[in-house]
Amino acid sequence: MQAERKFEHAMLKEIFEQPEALAATLKHAVSEGNLTPETFRAATEALRGRERLVIAASGSSRYAGLAAEIMLEDLAGLVVDVEYASEYCYRTTHTLQDPCVLVISQSGETADTLAALREAKARGLATVAITNRADSTMAQTADASLPMWAGKEIAVPATKSFTSQLATLYLLTLAVARFRGRMTPQTVSTRCAQFAELIPAMEKSLPGWNDQARQLARVFCDAKALLYLGRGIHYAIAREGALKLKESAYLQAEGFPTGELKHGPNALVGPDAPVVILATVDRDDPDSVLRYEKTLQLMRDLLPQKPQMIAIGTEGDDELERLTPHVIHVPTASEYLLPILEVAPLQLLAYYSAVQRGIDVDRPRNLVKAVVHE
Repeated sequence: MQAERKFEHAMLKEIFEQPEALAATLKHAVSEGNLTPETFRAATEALRGRERLVIAASGSSRYAGLAAEIMLEDLAGLVVDVEYASEYCYRTTHTLQDPCVLVISQSGETADTLAALREAKARGLATVAITNRADSTMAQTADASLPMWAGKEIAVPATKSFTSQLATLYLLTLAVARFRGRMTPQTVSTRCAQFAELIPAMEKSLPGWNDQARQLARVFCDAKALLYLGRGIHYAIAREGALKLKESAYLQAEGFPTGELKHGPNALVGPDAPVVILATVDRDDPDSVLRYEKTLQLMRDLLPQKPQMIAIGTEGDDELERLTPHVIHVPTASEYLLPILEVAPLQLLAYYSAVQRGIDVDRPRNLVKAVVHE
């Protein structure tokens, strides 16, 4: 089906390739309904005896790391610190005693991230690398390598590599949780099955998201700035959505935790400053339901300011339509898998905003695919 469709840009093609990339990740990490032990053995061994993890990454990869921080702390019980790779080498060696260091990079050659990895090695720390190239310098340098299976990504804005990072980090979280005795084999198997169910659901949803994003991108035409809001693990996706818009469409956008809006950023909100709100919910997770209800209340509070609100919600939720006419629904999923689904509409919003502005979205100005020089 993928080969029959023609795409105007590599970025759009790669957005539509995400189910294929996720299926490849699943194939290499799961067999007979459970995690393949040899895939994660080296990474879990790097964490043996350690309670702390530092994640060092740049750009979109860092936002994948922010999502992983929530997953690893909630499900695996680790203490996690997410660093900008460009800052890691300048931090004191006394922070987070004897952690494992995980670096994330699409290319495996990003200069700042590679420098962070080499510094971690110099400090005698155990290291793990997640990259899209098993033969990359980072993969060869780290004690353990977890390759992604996204396939070649041509467009500068990361799309399928980002969701592949989220998927790999989710599966790594399950492996670490099992290794640390915080998750039974049955629970791991159930969560692997949930991940498998997500892939066809995403593939089925992409054409509809594409049509909606093309129409909703017009909301951004005259915007002076945009705010992206998300709670918990969804804050990382708000940051990623804002980055996609900045690098693709050259529009000023910032991602914030939803509850922080009233602590300053709300001064920007108005008719010419759209707000993109992540309002998905996992009804089986009480914490997710609480976050969702708090997000709905904030949307109600914003109504007197008459902002343009675009909400990403969960299928079957008709409450959001009472607050804004601009709603994109994603399939139901568990709290920790929802980010993989909800980021795709944000990628499409960025893509169509760029196209409307006449931008070569595959080659945005001043940016390159892999920053290999500091």
